[in-house]
Amino acid sequence: MNKEKLTIIKIGGNVIDNSENLHNFLQDFTALPGYKILVHGGGKVATDMAKSLGIEATMVEGRRVTDIEMLRVVTMVYAGLINKNMVAQLQARGCNAIGLSGADGNIIRATKRPVGDIDYGFVGDLGDDAIAADTLSSLLQAGLVPVCCAITHDGDTQLLNTNADTIASALAVGMSTLFDTSLVYCFEKKGVLRDVNDDDTVVREIRAAEFESLKADGTVAGGMIPKLHNAFEAIKKGVEAVYIGKADELSELSSARFGTRMIG
Repeated sequence: MNKEKLTIIKIGGNVIDNSENLHNFLQDFTALPGYKILVHGGGKVATDMAKSLGIEATMVEGRRVTDIEMLRVVTMVYAGLINKNMVAQLQARGCNAIGLSGADGNIIRATKRPVGDIDYGFVGDLGDDAIAADTLSSLLQAGLVPVCCAITHDGDTQLLNTNADTIASALAVGMSTLFDTSLVYCFEKKGVLRDVNDDDTVVREIRAAEFESLKADGTVAGGMIPKLHNAFEAIKKGVEAVYIGKADELSELSSARFGTRMIG
């Protein structure tokens, strides 16, 4: 039996932090056909809010250390301010969105990251059984569009801060048992570029077998390496395709002109 299609889209801070970018993105997201889920973080807003409250943000290798004070801030910002603002904007466009943290409906359960060389505090990691796919499917079948923030829970009262890219990937893998699932990462570049200074050098398609050679010749470098590694891991686990592209080109998703497509 053919599965119905589901698109999971994760947006980065460059969209959230700019009201015009967000307005345009939400227009295009609303117009996307079929079942869809939106995933967001909001790191810069959380950092600014913490600063206004006299709380210092601590980052280690680009990852946020989340002590109890910072957990309160990110919960307020991600699950409250940003999430509900997006839901309200989507409702105004006729998209029947529902804002969710991982605790709502028990949709994303995480475990607190063990303390190693660094204590990341109240940060959640996701296992293979993290996603309540049946619950999310029920919401989708009821005509609702889930908007998931980067707050999860451990099932024992503790909220946890979890990387939004990781949540998007886990959702795509978890939902792929029920749907023909595509995962889309929207960020500030047009995709994987052969020349990082030239937006017209997008690599339109990358197969898993090509990944190592693209790393070796420097086409894929820096922060793009873990993005693509996670993309191909998701494909191995049942996700149909993963895209990386620019948020303001989302309307091109159904064509061959959107970003870079990763396939198995």
